[in-house]
Amino acid sequence: MSIAKNIQKIREEIAAKNVTLVAVSKTRTIEEVMESYATGQRIFGENLVQELMEKQPLLPGDIQWHLLGHLQRNKVKYIAQFIALIHSVDSLRLLVEINKQAKKHDRVIDCLLQVFIASEDTKFGLDHVELIELLSSEEFAELQNIRIRGLMGMATNTSNEKQVKEEFYELKTLFDGVRQSYFRKNPAFDTLSMGMSSDYRIAIEQGSTMIRLGTTLFGKRVIKHYTVKE
Repeated sequence: MSIAKNIQKIREEIAAKNVTLVAVSKTRTIEEVMESYATGQRIFGENLVQELMEKQPLLPGDIQWHLLGHLQRNKVKYIAQFIALIHSVDSLRLLVEINKQAKKHDRVIDCLLQVFIASEDTKFGLDHVELIELLSSEEFAELQNIRIRGLMGMATNTSNEKQVKEEFYELKTLFDGVRQSYFRKNPAFDTLSMGMSSDYRIAIEQGSTMIRLGTTLFGKRVIKHYTVKE
């Protein structure tokens, strides 16, 4: 099935569920991204800063680029001018750096706080205590060039659907609690990014408002390696 048909199929599936589709374009060619773009897809997600930097100038300016992967503080400066949403904020120090770089470009950068919900040490994210400490801190309250749009999380990579469902349920419950306690008067806190190709249906059932799909749209991935040149 073509990329266009895959996208159309997903759109039909999520049409009535108020869910935003992020096309995960990591390792995909410019031609593949443009095939997606031709269907009306405008939100694309990349994991690596270097790959994002290489693609962004070559593609239409109305694309909304999302950074999905782990972000090091020294690489924020490379994407601060154009990034639409950073999904993977996992520390106050990173948030402070994003705020610093956003201010240089007279921007407010939208961010999601990544929460650790999986039973895998390879995944990043704040635990519940760290999340509350961050949101309660005076330093966070002073940041004027970032906007917290919601939470992001990745479930365990497992065939155990019950476990995945419980992890997504945990994140949705946390999202609701954080919104009530810290963002009750802020309608911009509206995004719960959870669900990838292997588990997006479960994520939607548990309340996801944004899914990140790569293989489902583009097919099997070809692995490439990128390094940022300082």
